[in-house]
Amino acid sequence: MQENTRKGAPRVQYIKNKRRGAAAANVIAFIVILFLAAGAVFPLWWMLRSALMANTDIFLAPPPFFPKDWLWTNFILEPRTFDFWLYLGNTLTIVVPCVVFGTITAVFCGYAFARLRFRGKQFLFALCVGSMLLPTMVTLIPLYIVWSRLGLVDTYWPLILPYLCGGGAFNIFLVRQFMLTIPKELDEVASIDGAGYFRTLVSILVPNILPAIIVVALLIFITTWNDLLQQTIYINSPHKLTMATGLTQFMGSYKNDYSGMFAATCLSFLPGVIVYLIGQRYFVEGIVMTGMKN
Repeated sequence: MQENTRKGAPRVQYIKNKRRGAAAANVIAFIVILFLAAGAVFPLWWMLRSALMANTDIFLAPPPFFPKDWLWTNFILEPRTFDFWLYLGNTLTIVVPCVVFGTITAVFCGYAFARLRFRGKQFLFALCVGSMLLPTMVTLIPLYIVWSRLGLVDTYWPLILPYLCGGGAFNIFLVRQFMLTIPKELDEVASIDGAGYFRTLVSILVPNILPAIIVVALLIFITTWNDLLQQTIYINSPHKLTMATGLTQFMGSYKNDYSGMFAATCLSFLPGVIVYLIGQRYFVEGIVMTGMKN
């Protein structure tokens, strides 16, 4: 009995040491993640803190971490300086059709590449994925010439119509990869019951790939909301400015009102943060599951 106890003692000690090592590793990982999270949140806090300060307090040395006076009135911006509601309405005029039709067309294209058989399927998919490697600046001038000759410059159509053609190569790839995780036996059962391609997509695949669809919608929303380059190129009229272009104009026109610029910046990204917080669970789930295949 004593001999068995002696033999078991090293094993017990090994298990205790292993648990202590795992606990220490978890503590270290938590501290590292905490520092990384603080580094990511700090610029946002600094922007919010600057938006709540007077212009003279922003340049104090050393800079205060908290505002001396919390000036929430800085967020009451005059329409002549930053017309938030006008810019928000113009931005939603672009974002909503892009999100709706871009998501729908991405689902259809992803379904075709994942489930259907047709000639040239692999080539077209390779072409689609390869287009993601093409820099945006390469197609910028040819696209502008095309939209200009069609008379669509200074309208929202050049920003909306491209999303009616699949919603973007990456979104098609995302939906296609997610559909590959769904067993094809479900399609066969649906076809035996008399369901066609459209019914199979709507009734069988869409409910199972809902996280991927939400991810695509979020990605299109973020892309169109922050698309300063193309919005600056195609939109010229002051009453058609979006949130991104309006913020740029505000910064260029009111260089002394630094607290107002910070306040306008906070207001400009607030809707995007709200949308992301609502769908972040599906966003993480969709990204994690993409690429998995049964």
